[in-house]
Amino acid sequence: MTPAEKAHHIVSKLMLANDAFSKWMNIQLIDIQPGTCTLQASIRTEMLNGFQIAHGGIAYSIADSALAFASNSHGLQALSIETSISHLRQVKLDDTLTAVAVEKSLTRRLGIYEVTVSNQHGEIVALFKGTVYRTDKEWVV
Repeated sequence: MTPAEKAHHIVSKLMLANDAFSKWMNIQLIDIQPGTCTLQASIRTEMLNGFQIAHGGIAYSIADSALAFASNSHGLQALSIETSISHLRQVKLDDTLTAVAVEKSLTRRLGIYEVTVSNQHGEIVALFKGTVYRTDKEWVV
């Protein structure tokens, strides 16, 4: 199994298939490679807040899922230990968000990732940064 095939198996068969929240968000896996992940999700009415814009947790959640998938794609189970987000633009009903997670640093124990969240017009709506702790536990593929 190639590294790319292993990453796809871990994310699609072991993680996403068992992730009820990502399923509720209707997150679609666009691409997964070791250390990077691209996801998409469309904004539905139940994701809106009282201002009729997407709750900030929605952009955060798709970015967090992209972080989780990218950081676990190497085969070791990884857990986030610190995350932050900057919201740059409103997200509205029927917008389609694309989250692209990119590995910036990887050591035996820590990984640092940046996730850019854009809308269907290519406008960046949020920037997310996450640090993960890499355990010794391997995904069984």
